[in-house]
Amino acid sequence: MSAPDTDSRKILLVGDISRAFLDAGAIAKLPCEVRTNMLDAIDAVAKNSFRAICVVMSGMSAKLSSALKALRGENCEAKIILLAQMCEEPVAIQLVGSASNGTNVADDYLICPIHFSYLVSRISYLVGGTPGASRDVSTQAETAAPAAVDAAMEMKIKQLEKLATEDDLTGLKNRRYIWEFSRQMIERAKKDNGRVTLLVFDIDNFKHYNDVYGHLAGDEVLKQAAVLMRRCCRGHDVVGRIGGDEFAVVFWDEPQPKPVGPKTSGAVTRRLVPDVVSETERRSAMADHPKEAIFIVERFRRELRRTELHLLGPEGKGLLAISGGLASFPRDGSTVQGLFQQADRALLEAKRSGKNRIYLVGKPQNDIADVE
Repeated sequence: MSAPDTDSRKILLVGDISRAFLDAGAIAKLPCEVRTNMLDAIDAVAKNSFRAICVVMSGMSAKLSSALKALRGENCEAKIILLAQMCEEPVAIQLVGSASNGTNVADDYLICPIHFSYLVSRISYLVGGTPGASRDVSTQAETAAPAAVDAAMEMKIKQLEKLATEDDLTGLKNRRYIWEFSRQMIERAKKDNGRVTLLVFDIDNFKHYNDVYGHLAGDEVLKQAAVLMRRCCRGHDVVGRIGGDEFAVVFWDEPQPKPVGPKTSGAVTRRLVPDVVSETERRSAMADHPKEAIFIVERFRRELRRTELHLLGPEGKGLLAISGGLASFPRDGSTVQGLFQQADRALLEAKRSGKNRIYLVGKPQNDIADVE
């Protein structure tokens, strides 16, 4: 094997870069290498030294975690940045947070599409303090791409991005994010035979809490509900506040690989995230909805009954209740608009039937507690 190239200025781009950048042509102006598949990228890392490795997640194998570990290897000091679509963000968060031998599988992620200059500025921010790291990439980027920003501006942009996608009171995703994430997930599920379930719920009698105890207490109720819902959900589910006391949760699972050969027809072989219920139960004809979503919502309702809200006085414990509706793609709707409409209708049925219940689309007579 030839000796590694010591040009640490290089950036390695892995995957289909057309999916990640608004200005892919700018890449030619900087010292970058592009590898369209992971095997070639691993080979390139073995032979060369890179300042950063940027992986386009779209189109990559479901076994991306193992591939990233192989890419980093034992001696690779390059920062690994994931370039993700919005619907891939939950997986990107898991990969950045997962560690192998004390080292994260990836160092950071960005939501695409982005300008290439923004990626360069992010790399400069991540490796700026690394001993021996060349700053030539940043210098060339300022010439080749004037829109590149310094580290202080980088942090400001991240703050603005957070404000654009998160609810400032609860820290959950906002309505715009939930809507676009759901749309991307549904489009992905159409191609890959996936399953997406939407829960829309609000807090029963919320106006009463505001009127009697004040808006400070009302805000505390919203924040407590947000904390509990996020705690009850799986790591890859997405929770958002979509207005007032109304929340939404997008439950999804990685599509199953298509069976190969007659012996495996209809078999389910793997899942990205372990579930609390088997696949057979998940697609049960009796429920017609993923059992995981029902399990999580019921757990959330139990937690609400146990929580103490000091701002509501001694009677605060066990006071909170929610009403909501569950709708699933493809059974209940084929678009994000359709899914939200169906979930909203089920929510209204739950309210009209006495509140403190979650209804399934098409089953207005049944609370999810009645689903076996």
